Amino acid sequence: MENPSRLPVVLVAGLHADARRAAVAELLRSAPGAVVLHHDLGSAAEDGSVLRTVGDARGTLTSGRTPLVNDCACCALREDLVPELLRLADSGTCRLAVVELWDSVEPQSMAEVITGTQVDGRHSAEVLDLTGVVTAVDPALVLPYISCGDDLSELGLAAAPADQRTLADTFARQLEYPSLLALHGGDAPDGGSDAEEGTALLAQLHPTARRVPVGSGALAAAARAGFDTAAAAARQHPACALLPQEADADGVTTLVWHRTRPFHPGRLHAALEDLTCCAARSRGRFWLADRPDTLLSWDAAGGALCVEDAGPWLASLPDAAWELVPATRRVAAALDWHPEHGDRAQHLTFTSPGLDREGLLALLESCLLTDEEYAGGPGAWARLPRAFDELLDPVR
Repeated sequence: MENPSRLPVVLVAGLHADARRAAVAELLRSAPGAVVLHHDLGSAAEDGSVLRTVGDARGTLTSGRTPLVNDCACCALREDLVPELLRLADSGTCRLAVVELWDSVEPQSMAEVITGTQVDGRHSAEVLDLTGVVTAVDPALVLPYISCGDDLSELGLAAAPADQRTLADTFARQLEYPSLLALHGGDAPDGGSDAEEGTALLAQLHPTARRVPVGSGALAAAARAGFDTAAAAARQHPACALLPQEADADGVTTLVWHRTRPFHPGRLHAALEDLTCCAARSRGRFWLADRPDTLLSWDAAGGALCVEDAGPWLASLPDAAWELVPATRRVAAALDWHPEHGDRAQHLTFTSPGLDREGLLALLESCLLTDEEYAGGPGAWARLPRAFDELLDPVR
């Protein structure tokens, strides 16, 4: 619930600009004294600054520019956002601050800036109350965006010169972080089936999110119900992420694959392209026989895969180190605990229209150690080909 001594702040993100603006407009109409703060990063490369505007339901109230930081528009946004929100709080006239993020800005980083920044000796959380994080979505555009592997830089949506994100992976993170999705559009006469498919994708990609249509009258209350950044971050961490569940609806299927036997590094590496392209979205955690102490994250969208070292499995840590691990991580490990392997496990989910479930299962099973290989034990596993060194240890 809101804290009356702090300024309530609602964060609205989304690559679907029309849906985002419609959600913002509804929030501004919901409360007297509501204002919207927006940083437009689109022209930053041309003039070396970011355009900041503050407005209300009637239009723009003030505008100004903030210089780039380290030649990075998103860095300028981080530097300027909290001071502007504190200024609004200090004005005494603002009753609700709506932060409309620019197209490709991801909500997690900005939510953590709002709740964890010091400015002139004041901590932002003492003055600002982040009550909601919303991503606005046009259901008819969900599949085209989650399937698009184009680089943001090619589309004019990069937030910094070194921004190497793709449209699909950015859109996936925008969808999967917030607790609330605002649905708008997708009702064109020839777009009904696309909207239905997109709605099914949303329900399977982020089943715990509340989905509220813009214009239903329920958005404002849902966006001010409260938001926990620590819990939201835990939901995204590969070790304890709340992954999708098995589902099959409106032509969209989610396969959940869970095994305890390790992958053969060479066979898995050879299958990466097929596994990445078989689904619009896949993610989870896994382990390789030759890296038994390393929890690896799997994050794929739009035909591109990111595999990263996400730290140690708890089973590889000494007992004394467990007290330093967050409780959510320990609970997640307990749910997957195996008498021999501990929390080491393959837990991958694949979501897509037209998913070839049987073919995918066969491919995944073929990448595990065979009975003979498994019987060789960790000593033999350590001698398997180091197929993932280039991905995980690029600088040696």
